[in-house]
Amino acid sequence: MTAGSQPAHFPAARRADQSASYVTGERRRSRWLAAAELGLISSTFSTIVSQLFAARIGRDAAVDWMTVAAIPARDWAISAEPSWHAILAGIAFHQWADFSWALLFFGVLGRWTADLRPRTILLLALPWAVFSSSLEWFVLVPLFPFWQPLITLQQPYWIGLLVHGSSAVMYPLFARLRWRRGHAPEHDVRFTNAWTTGALGVVAVLGASALFGGHGYESPWIGRVRDADQTYIRHMTAHHAQGIELARIAVGRAQAPHLQKLAMLMVASQSGENRIFENWWLSWFDTEMPDCSTEERAAMPGFLTAAEMREVKTASPDQFDTVFVEMMSKHHRGAVRMADQMWHSQGDPRLRIMAHAIRHEQQGEIALMHGANGIAAVTTAFHNMLGDKVN
Repeated sequence: MTAGSQPAHFPAARRADQSASYVTGERRRSRWLAAAELGLISSTFSTIVSQLFAARIGRDAAVDWMTVAAIPARDWAISAEPSWHAILAGIAFHQWADFSWALLFFGVLGRWTADLRPRTILLLALPWAVFSSSLEWFVLVPLFPFWQPLITLQQPYWIGLLVHGSSAVMYPLFARLRWRRGHAPEHDVRFTNAWTTGALGVVAVLGASALFGGHGYESPWIGRVRDADQTYIRHMTAHHAQGIELARIAVGRAQAPHLQKLAMLMVASQSGENRIFENWWLSWFDTEMPDCSTEERAAMPGFLTAAEMREVKTASPDQFDTVFVEMMSKHHRGAVRMADQMWHSQGDPRLRIMAHAIRHEQQGEIALMHGANGIAAVTTAFHNMLGDKVN
């Protein structure tokens, strides 16, 4: 080939490259449209997994959805018994958030993410779940733009991480959605087919677990010391029962609206946890749960005496809020100590996970009763979740 003949070949090569690029572009769909479809899929998968898996680790899904609804809806969402309106609002807000994170990952950042292979997407999606859940828990929810400390103080960070992780594991499907029907690379088709089958299998397994669990057939107890776990369940159930009684008084008598709503949340959350305790007891030990004796109740940390309960019930309207906060804080600190002992024990892993959440929740509610907000709420929640010392 001579030097003079080279330029004649270059335009033809460029036209071939442009033609190939044009054909590839025709076979691909808009990354924004694909990201929107993925957002619907990933958020729906996350919602289903969260709903089915919650009770397996000691979470009442209805209460959690109600709490999520309180991020945008504030006090409207909170009641002593989660309403369907609040539950659906919580699910809708969660799905909107997950949908938005998918649009950000593949739309806004699509210049770098839209052409990745499924395995690479998965490797990036899991750190993305850590990043997005952290940003929500530390900033977006308790600070700007929502300024709602409830979630951060009431739910430990790992709950949000699990939710975001269940959404992120569906991100590899984007590699298939990015192409028009019949034009996706065969290796991506095989991977995403297997991934979809696996996701459906997970839903089926969780659905079966939830079905059997709802009828009193949870997976067997796997702790090391049966008596210790039984004592903890009995004591925490009795402790919660008194907490529910105390909170119900505040629902009717609290003067401050935020205390009244927080008392409603206490009733809802502790009632849900007691239902889980009762279901686990029947499933694991196949017998009715014995009631706690008077001596056991008196020895429980934070369990109020009859005189202290009378003091709350007979407090004058202008003194009620002060008395309630003092007594409920004492009660909560006792529950935190009980939960902390379980968290550091060799009990059934589900009891320990649930105890960590109770530990975080009740310390957070003490802070909320005292008006924690903004940066102070985030700092308190962070120490509550990770700190070994109990307030």
